[in-house]
Amino acid sequence: MAHPLPLTGERTLPGVAGEEYWFARHERVYRWVSERYAHAATLVVDAGAGEGYGSAMLRRSSAGPVVAVDCDPAVVRHVAATYPLLHVVRANLDTLPLRDGAADLVVALQVVEHLWDVPRFLRECRRVLRGGGALVLSTPNRPVFSPGLGRGEAPLNPFHSQEYDADQLAELVAAYGFPQVRLAGVQHGARIRAWERAHGVGVVAAQVAALTAREPDRELDAFVSTVTQADFDIGRTTDAQDLLLTAAAP
Repeated sequence: MAHPLPLTGERTLPGVAGEEYWFARHERVYRWVSERYAHAATLVVDAGAGEGYGSAMLRRSSAGPVVAVDCDPAVVRHVAATYPLLHVVRANLDTLPLRDGAADLVVALQVVEHLWDVPRFLRECRRVLRGGGALVLSTPNRPVFSPGLGRGEAPLNPFHSQEYDADQLAELVAAYGFPQVRLAGVQHGARIRAWERAHGVGVVAAQVAALTAREPDRELDAFVSTVTQADFDIGRTTDAQDLLLTAAAP
């Protein structure tokens, strides 16, 4: 199925054949945030909203408006046309267009690895959150996503400015306005782990290998097409695919 927005190799889009694994992996975290945080929030900010499906999910659960923020004008037009219940704003994430203390919840999923000035973004998150409001971030877990890449080294992924390990992410967020943070991880669930054991290779590595070889792996494609958010667990950070950080604004 074609999508109105172009496939960039990085932006996650719903309903695209071959992208089911990545969409489900991101959807699992949006569902987790919706269930745990959005229901009590009277104003939610989805910073780096992308296609908008996650913002729409938050809106279905939230007690008030959801502001979807993105800097790409084509994305902003698409989100506004596709998800009319959202408040859609074009802005850079280091200058969020909200007054001080306006938000109960700021969500930035798979965003911080793209930013050149994460400290400024975190200061903005702290500014727009009321006291006791929640910040929720997710980002690829560097030791798993990019094995062998050290702290501060340039990622191979051309879309990423920096990737993080668990301690590094926690220390960074704590240093810029959020002294108490909690970390969890997005893990492959039982069905994905069983496929990986049976094939002796990780699902992500298998997808990368198929793309590099430019040859379809029909067995892999068939499995990926069946992956849903239920195939991911939220648990420990060790060996997690993505890190999931939550923090309360003081």
